[in-house]
Amino acid sequence: MDRRAFLKLGYRVATLAAATCVVPSSILAATRRSSASKDLSFYNLHTGESLSVTYAANGKYIPDALQAIDHILRDFRTGEVKAIDPSLLDLLYTLSKRVGFTTRHSLHIISGYRSLQTNAMLRESSRGIAKNSYHIEGQALDFRAPPFCLSHLRKAALDLRGGGVGYYPRSNFLHVDVGEFRDW
Repeated sequence: MDRRAFLKLGYRVATLAAATCVVPSSILAATRRSSASKDLSFYNLHTGESLSVTYAANGKYIPDALQAIDHILRDFRTGEVKAIDPSLLDLLYTLSKRVGFTTRHSLHIISGYRSLQTNAMLRESSRGIAKNSYHIEGQALDFRAPPFCLSHLRKAALDLRGGGVGYYPRSNFLHVDVGEFRDW
């Protein structure tokens, strides 16, 4: 092998070695992101209950944590519990990270899951309650998040484009759901 071929071979080996050093670090970064734990804190204004929970870790949902969330987000009027869609929890988690939430901050629950009976009763007494509300499916949450400014939360939720965003400044709450992106 002449000197030129030897140098070319050395260059190829060095390039290949450098490329293999880059790939593992990017894979490691992706692994770290998927294995990170996801935490949320709730305070139910109607029942006085609080919950701070890790609901996902190592890329998997934690069944006991999901059941605890289902319970705190239950229909407080009837006591009925329904499974909350984990994609709603992921949306809330992403929103909380976007605005700087920590587990010291709780989402103050106005309305989580609603039974058909509760939704029908609310429709009779209030304007703007959808007949086929995402609350019925466990895919929506009405909340406030003190000390964060409601308009700041709204902007962050709109930027995520993760579903519906309803802004109720007079009643001091925000609605988010995992349906199609829309706002009101």
